[in-house]
Amino acid sequence: MSEPSTSAEELRTARLWLRRPAETDVDAILAVHSAPEACAHNPSDALTRHEEAEELYRRWDRQWARHGYGYWVVGRHGRAGQLGFCGIKPMELHGEPVLNLFYRFAPSAWGQGFAAEAATAVTAWAAAHVPDLALIARVRPANTASQRVAERAGLTRAPHLDTEGYDGFDWIYVARPERWAP
Repeated sequence: MSEPSTSAEELRTARLWLRRPAETDVDAILAVHSAPEACAHNPSDALTRHEEAEELYRRWDRQWARHGYGYWVVGRHGRAGQLGFCGIKPMELHGEPVLNLFYRFAPSAWGQGFAAEAATAVTAWAAAHVPDLALIARVRPANTASQRVAERAGLTRAPHLDTEGYDGFDWIYVARPERWAP
C-alpha cells in the first residue's frame, strides 16, 4: 500500500504525502488540536491558543533535529491543505524504550481511511529505519476508530502491556508482538 522513501522527511502513499512539519503548519496544528472531537479521547492534547500550537510545533521540530524522525504532516496528492498528523516519537513503556505511533486527523478527514494509510506508511518506515525499537500505539478503550487504525497498520493488541496513560487507561497495540510475549 505504501512505499517509504529513503528520506525520513517525506513519505508517499497511493493517496497521501507525509512531510516533516514546517513553521507554516502551526495554523493546521491549532485547527486539528482545537477540534473537540479530535482530542475527545486525549483531552490533555487539546489546544486553544496559537502560542500553544507554536510550542507544539517547536517540540516536534526539536524531535526531528534530535532523532531524524518524528511526526509528519499528512495531505492528499494534488490537493491543498493538511488532513492531520501521523508519526512516531521515542518514549518508554514499562521501562523499555519504544516508539509510540501517533495519528490525529481533522474530523473532516475521518472515515476515509487516511489515518490507516498514513499509519501503515509510518509503521513500514519505522520497521525499515528504526528496527531496534519496538513500535507501539497507546489507545483508549473507548476509541474504537483508533483501535481500527492501529490494527490496519499491522499492530496487534497486547493486553498484558496495558497501562495508565496521560488521560486515562491505555490499551497497548504492538507492531511485533513476539518482542512483547507475556
